Parts: sequence; structure tokens; C-alpha cells
Amino acid sequence: MRKALSIALLLLLYEVAAAQNNYFKGEVRDESGTILQNVSILQRATGYFAFSGPDGTFGILSNQSKDSLTFSLDGYEKKALFADAAQYMRVSLRKAPRKQLHQLASRTANLRFDQQQQWFNGDETYASTVENGFLAAKEFPATALTLNVDRASYSNMRRMINSKSIVPPEAIRIEELLNYFNFAYREPERGANFAIEPVLTTCPWNESNWLLLTHIRSRKLPLAHLPPSNLVFLVDVSASMDAPNRLPLLKAGFKGLVENLRAEDTVSIVVYGGSVEVFMRPTGGDRKADIVRAIDALETGGTTPGASGVKLAYDLAREHFRTKGNNRVILATDGDFNVGLRSETDLEELISEERKSGVYLTCLGVGMGNYKDSKIQALAQMGNGNFAYIDTYGEAQKVLVKEFTGTLYSVGDDASFQVSFDPAVVKRYRLIGFDNKMGAMKDTSAGIEGGEVGSGSALLVAYEIEPVSPTVSPAGAARFALHYREPKSTEPCIDYLSPGLTLTPFAQLARPYRFASAVILFGSLLKESKHVKDKCWNEILPLAQSSGDPNDALQKEFVQLVEKAKAIYTSKKRKKAGAS
Repeated sequence: MRKALSIALLLLLYEVAAAQNNYFKGEVRDESGTILQNVSILQRATGYFAFSGPDGTFGILSNQSKDSLTFSLDGYEKKALFADAAQYMRVSLRKAPRKQLHQLASRTANLRFDQQQQWFNGDETYASTVENGFLAAKEFPATALTLNVDRASYSNMRRMINSKSIVPPEAIRIEELLNYFNFAYREPERGANFAIEPVLTTCPWNESNWLLLTHIRSRKLPLAHLPPSNLVFLVDVSASMDAPNRLPLLKAGFKGLVENLRAEDTVSIVVYGGSVEVFMRPTGGDRKADIVRAIDALETGGTTPGASGVKLAYDLAREHFRTKGNNRVILATDGDFNVGLRSETDLEELISEERKSGVYLTCLGVGMGNYKDSKIQALAQMGNGNFAYIDTYGEAQKVLVKEFTGTLYSVGDDASFQVSFDPAVVKRYRLIGFDNKMGAMKDTSAGIEGGEVGSGSALLVAYEIEPVSPTVSPAGAARFALHYREPKSTEPCIDYLSPGLTLTPFAQLARPYRFASAVILFGSLLKESKHVKDKCWNEILPLAQSSGDPNDALQKEFVQLVEKAKAIYTSKKRKKAGAS
């Protein structure tokens, strides 16, 4: 009897353990049988994501023996399938029609399945990225990337450093740190939409390599000639927005924006919280007092039916669409869409359909603790728009008042940038930043979903380059092509540049570019990049101090952030050493 009970107990324990260790296994290919890596796999029961590996296979540990899995990959139709842990899955994805193609994912050497993850910081979420690695110029002579003027990562990082917190590596997007400063802006030549100016120098963290900084500047639209605006403020007034650093910040920023409106501009307000409603019908810019009163009347309460709010805002924007105007939804939220949508994939589908209407999207993120960076970023990317994080009243003024035209008016749509390297000069290279948007492809940017570049913007695209030899001439190292469309036009534009590059010693580099290098190094350290060493914490502060403009408040603030971050991160390192 005792033996029978023991056997029964063992069987019961085995069944319990087995129930907690179900394993969904399979592989993903396209219709021709080619393996597909980095396919996003959503588990319906948990809402978590996994990804297929380099060989197209996947394995997902679950406490469910049966589930529904949804497979998604840019350029392919989404597919939802019933999954049984007892059966090996062979999934075939069909290519999407051209109009459904999304922005390409990063393509980096030696990308592994186990590197893909979602980063959680308390109740905050950040999209998984894989840092771009070095690519052989012989195998991949050209890369293409999506241009955007997003700056959200910088102000979000600043908020964490000022609160003496470690910054989640996935919260750092180096291209957005660079965008924040609008480095050394100068107008392009008369009649040109863009200017491209590359600078080549020795790499400050690896002197045997080169650092290529490409300065891209868009023209300023004259205020007198701006097209009339049809703006819809889509404001999250749910209970999670009831904090001083949330709705009050947004209200202050919106009231500042209203001061820039003209009589021909209109503003509507849609709110979502306990309910979804049109809070204010389209109102002309000559009725500023009425608009400000409506903004002041916004109050928080209720849950967050975000999907319904987005749909209503787009409906209102389309209803009052201006054929030759600037039609834009401005979404202001902490991203806590806890009713109606469960994943970034759902958000992307919703917005990618709405973008066809010709309505742009600007996303403003606020808050801390439950801030959903990954969700807001997904919205902005799929909505052909831009994304900013507002952490202070000063930042609200910067984004919505000082940078009014750059935030709300586009110079180039579907903008992408291609760099072609000469393998006779360049042995290997890596793109710095653009980790979740860069596409590394052979000789073409086909499939890249371009971004929006606003009026009067200055962007920096950075590459670290390993030359074929220390003595090789850099003259023909790289060629450049900027692809874009003018707003309201279907005609593609391409600006080419084949410069004769010269190598400038870093010590002789112009101050703005040395400061930009300090920003790159700082972002790389926060991101825990394998391409920089811990000792660089001792190098970054003097570099920032010596290259920063003492008359520039933003650059002075950056130096202070470096000082604070060094104290936080070196203290963390000492604690780890003491614990070991």
C-alpha cells in the first residue's frame, strides 16, 4: 500500500512539473521555404513575446499545454495559429502586399534568439533592441536607416539620472540623444530641402578606428508661409494621469502651443479616460481664450480605452481634413493603455491603417513608474510621426513652443538615409544607434519605411569604421543618398553626395562634433555597450567639459548629467565589487 502511494505521489508530482514546463516548439519559413529569423511570436494566454532564432526555430516555455500563437514579421502577413505543446509547428508566412510593408527591423551580425527580450523597469516598459555590431564592408557594402527627429530618449534619461536611478539600457536610443541638441544648425543652400555634411575623425574610444559623423540639416519653413493646421489634441485623462508630472505638464505645453496659432489654424480636443468624447469641437486659432479655457477644464478619472480614443481622434481629423494643410493628431499620454489593446502589435495595426488617411501623428509621453515607452514609440513609428518625452515644464516649452515648427511641420516624409562603403578603404563598420530601426542590406534601401523630418532640424548619423589599414586614404570611403518625399507629394526625391573625405585628428575637430562624440560615448556607457570600456567613465567628463558650449544651457545641463551619472554608475560598480 505504501509503495502504491509513493508511486501515485511521484506520478502526481511529475504531472504538476510537466504542467509547468510545456514547451511550444517549431520553425518559421516563408512560402519558398526560406527560414525567417526575428519573427515576433505573441502568446495569447500571457501577452508575452518571443522571437524565432537565426535558424528560424523557436522554443517557448509555458504553463499552458495549448495556446494561440500570433506570428508577425515586417513584410509578411500576420498569422495566428492554434498551438499544442505535444506537436512540432511548421509555420509558413506569406509576403504582404507592398502597401502593408512596415519598417525593417535591425539586422546585426550574430543576432541570437536569447538576446531578444522586453525590458521592465518597475512598471515601465521599453522595447527590446539588439545593438548594431560590426559588419564586413565586402559582404554588406551599404546600409540604410530611417531618419526621424525623435528626442524622447534624452528627456526620459534625464528624468532617471536626476532621480538618482540606473537607466535601463533599452531606454537609451543614441540617435535621439544626438537629435536633442539640434547640433550646429545652418540653413541648407537656397532652394534645397536638405544639406548633407560628413566629417571623419579618429574615434575617441578606439584610436585605431575612425568615427564618421554625417550632419543632415533640413530647411526652415518660413512662419508666414506655413500651411493651415488642423490639429486634434488627443489627451489621456485617465486616473494614471493624475500626477503633477503628467496632465499639468501637458496642459502647460498645450497652452504654450496655442499662443503660436493663427486664425486659419483649428484645434479640436478628444479625451479618453472614464469615457471617450470630443471635448472641444474644431476651434479657430483666433479664439485662443476659448481653447485655453477648454485645456484648463481637463480633469482626470477612469480607465484607459486608448484604442477608442485614437479612432475618434482620427475620425475627427479626417472629418475636417485640409487638402493643402497640416493635418495632425497630437497624442498625449503615459502610454498606459490598459483597456482595449494588449500589445505593441495591436497598436501598430491600428495606426498603420490610420496613416493612410494623410493625417500625421505626434506622440507626447509623460510620467514615471508606469510609463510605457515601447507603446508610445510604436504608435509614433507607425503613424508617420514623431515622439517626445516631457519631464519638466521647460521641456514642454521646448517641444511645443520653441521647436513648434519642427515638431508640427514636415519638410521630408518617408525619409531614409543610405551610406555605401568602399571595401577597398573600409574593412568593417557599425552604425551607432538606430538599433531597432536600422536595416543592413546589400546595395539597396528597398523596404525601408522612412520617417518624418521636421522644419529646421539638424540630425547626426554616426558610424564607427575599422579601416583596411592605418595608412589607407579615406578619400573615397563612403557615398551618401538621402531619400524622401516632399509633403503632399507622391514623387520621390533623392539627394546624392560622393565627398572626398579627409581624416581630421579628434583634437582638431570642431567643438560641436567633439561634443556630439561625448554624447555618443555617454549613451554607449548607459547602454552598457560592448564597444566601449568601463574606464571611459573617467574620460567622458573632461571630454564633455572641454567640448561643451558654456553659453548653451542644454550643453551645460548635459555636463551636469554626466557628473551625476558617473557618481551613480561608479557607486553601482563598487557595490558589485564589494558583494563579490
